[in-house]
Amino acid sequence: MGVLIALGVLVVLVLVIMGRSLVRVQQAQSYVIERLGKFHSVLNPGLNFVMPFVDSVRSKIDLRERVVSFPPQPVITEDNLTVNIDTVIFFQVTNPRDATYEISDYIQAVEQLTVTTLRNVVGGMNLEETLTSRDKINGQLRGVLDDATGRWGIRVNRVELKAIDPPASIQDSMEKQMRADRDKRAAILSAEGSKQSAILTAEGERQAAVLKARGESEATVLRAEAEATAQAARARGQAEAISTVFKAIHEGNPDQRLLAYQYMQMLPQIAQGDANKVWIVPSEIGKALEGIGGFFSNATAARAPEAAHAPEADGQASSAPPVSGPGPQFDAPGVRHAGLEGWLAGGGGPVHDGAVADHEGGSVPGTGDADGAPLRHDPALMEGSSEMGASV
Repeated sequence: MGVLIALGVLVVLVLVIMGRSLVRVQQAQSYVIERLGKFHSVLNPGLNFVMPFVDSVRSKIDLRERVVSFPPQPVITEDNLTVNIDTVIFFQVTNPRDATYEISDYIQAVEQLTVTTLRNVVGGMNLEETLTSRDKINGQLRGVLDDATGRWGIRVNRVELKAIDPPASIQDSMEKQMRADRDKRAAILSAEGSKQSAILTAEGERQAAVLKARGESEATVLRAEAEATAQAARARGQAEAISTVFKAIHEGNPDQRLLAYQYMQMLPQIAQGDANKVWIVPSEIGKALEGIGGFFSNATAARAPEAAHAPEADGQASSAPPVSGPGPQFDAPGVRHAGLEGWLAGGGGPVHDGAVADHEGGSVPGTGDADGAPLRHDPALMEGSSEMGASV
């Protein structure tokens, strides 16, 4: 029975010794082993054998990259403004032995080193440079920390300024400045937009005016060409009409009496119109009247023999006025035709004689002499009225 107990105690002792001699290290970790209080080795991840009751684990080091955020630290800038700066450091333990024996608390050491380095770097900058030079500050901090922590078995991978908080009064001034700057830029952009809009509007108006002027010019040219064509066509039509009328007149062979009669019919149309105060009587009117007078004289002379041979009615002698014979007069002497004499007198107004064809005008009845004598006193034109009223 005693042997079994001793055997059991021995087995338990062996198991305990084996348990203490085997050490399992996690991945990304390292164990610093001391033998009898002195550094012996560093255990890598996996199953490791140590001497029980002789070797012991001094520290367990995490080999992963760590992120440490430090509370805001007051830093005075070059222009004597206090700003609070939050920093974030990314570091990694590369040598577990140095991290264990070279520094007692490497996290606190990194924090204090970061604060002192940050104050040294930011102290040489003003507020504006501090706010706009984050990359520069990060680079300087990383360089200083990496050199200082290298002998501690630590590598600083990255340093970031998480926040830079200036005083409240400075923040208010900065906000006003930023607002003014944004208002300025907005005004500049608005002015540039208005300028560009005015330029485009003026350019459009100029092009529209040019196109309009060009269109009006082309339209004027086309209207002028159309008017010229129309005038040429009207001129050709009038020429053809005049030629046709002239040809018809010459083919009809009119006599002097017909032409004189037509000439007299056209005279009243010349004097028509309320605004006509002066009208022109051609100098050929004398010849026209002579032709008409000769026509009526011939007609009267042709009826005179018939009236002389006709018997008197109821025993009374014929009362027809004697005929003075052929000549340029209209009626017998002593008898006047009231309508014709009044027309020849011209109504007492000034009437001017104009040139017709190749003849120069002379005086008009009632205003001057025609061929040296007044027309109203010409017996060849003014005498006789019974023939004017007689049928032809």
